[in-house]
Order: sequence, then C-alpha cells, then structure tokens
Amino acid sequence: MITTLTEKPIKIATDHYLLRINAPGAHSCPGQFINIRANSGTSPLLRRPFSIFNHEGDMLEIIIQVIGKGTSLLSTSPAGDIDIIGPVGTGFTLCRDSHVMLVGGGVGNAPLYYLARKLRELNNSITFIFGARSSEYIYLKDKYEDVADRFIVTTDDGSAGIRGNAVDACRDITSDADWAGIYTCGPTPMMRLLSSIQGNIPVQVSLENYFGCGIGLCAGCTVETDNGLSRACVDGPVMDGRKINWETMAE
Repeated sequence: MITTLTEKPIKIATDHYLLRINAPGAHSCPGQFINIRANSGTSPLLRRPFSIFNHEGDMLEIIIQVIGKGTSLLSTSPAGDIDIIGPVGTGFTLCRDSHVMLVGGGVGNAPLYYLARKLRELNNSITFIFGARSSEYIYLKDKYEDVADRFIVTTDDGSAGIRGNAVDACRDITSDADWAGIYTCGPTPMMRLLSSIQGNIPVQVSLENYFGCGIGLCAGCTVETDNGLSRACVDGPVMDGRKINWETMAE
C-alpha cells in the first residue's frame, strides 16, 4: 500500500520519533502493526514492523525508536509517499465496564495509547503504568494522562516518577482492585514477569519479536506456546502471556 507521510517525523523524546501517515480506507484495531519499507533501495532489504500508536479517520500514527539503519532512515524521511503493508496481525481483546491495567516499557508504551482510547470508550477504568529508562525517554505524557484514570510513571534511574521498574509498580497495586485484565507491551523480561503475576488476572502481551515478512510466510517469528508453535506476526503480536513458553524466548 502506498500511503503518505504527511510531514517530517517529529522528535518526541531521545531517539524516539512520531510519524503521521495518511492511509485512506485503512482499518485497524489496537495491537495491530504496519510493516514499512525503509527506503526504495535494497539496504535494508526487509521491512520494519511498527505498532500503531493511534488511528483516527485516515490518519495512522506510529512511534519509532532509532536503533539501526532502517529506523534511522525512517526518522529522517521527508514528507511524501511511504510504502506500508497493513494494518496486520491479531490485536487485543477488549474488556468492557471493568478495571484494567496497562503496563508499558520504553517504545512498548506506543500501542497502549490506542488501546487505552478504545478501552475508555467501553467504560473501563484504566490504570496506566509508563515505564522508561529515564525522563529523557518519556514521550507524549499529556496524551497518556488524558486517557487514563490513574497514570503512573516509573524510571530506572528515578529521574521521573517512581524509581524502579513497571513490574514492581504493577505488583504494588494488583491487590487494590478487581482487575479484569493486564495489557502489556515492552521488553521480553518485563512481559515474562508480568505474565507470572500472582492471581488469576488475564495477561495479554504484545510481542516485540523481529518479523521478517510480517505476513506469516517466513515463520521467522515463531513462538512456543502451550498450544504449540505460533507465528507472532499473524497469530499475534498479541497473545495470552500465561500460555507462552517464556524460557524459549530470546531476551
């Protein structure tokens, strides 16, 4: 699909950029992703997957973290045509009229904003825990605060919010409400720990595996689960965290 980058990427935090893409006719749900071709050449050859940060009308928004050649190229893209596949993948299952907790780590906070918007429309009470390495990596805080009933920031170095990590903050409050579910996206160790939270709280995780094709053909994103092998790009990226064999996941 040829779509349009409406403006140059906007820097929103250290190494993090917001891309706004005009995609007429696109349909999505929270947790899905798009696969982007970084440039018109062959280096890098493979597309790069990015979770959808927000989708309103024809406008898709994603947040990218610059970590290599592909993301570096995208962070400096001029306005104009951009080649994407998607939205694709399996998204989150949404609760209704419930207490829910959203826990993000780093760029993994991105897809949880769109999710929070939709959960709020379904009359859910939302606690959002935004985990980051330090204050310089916190992005679009005001937008997250607007969609959460309770918004908690944690940083590894204590430069903003609570000193510590998002998992500890989650454990501290799991007993203060009747939680219908935990939704999370972020580093694998964080999601693994959240999936082992005591109690019977369902945990939906959005995996950040590296996707080769993004459409289920290459099987490069295969995940071992209690139900057998699953492809994160089509059977996920959202999966039941309690059914993933986390010991087989690379960290």
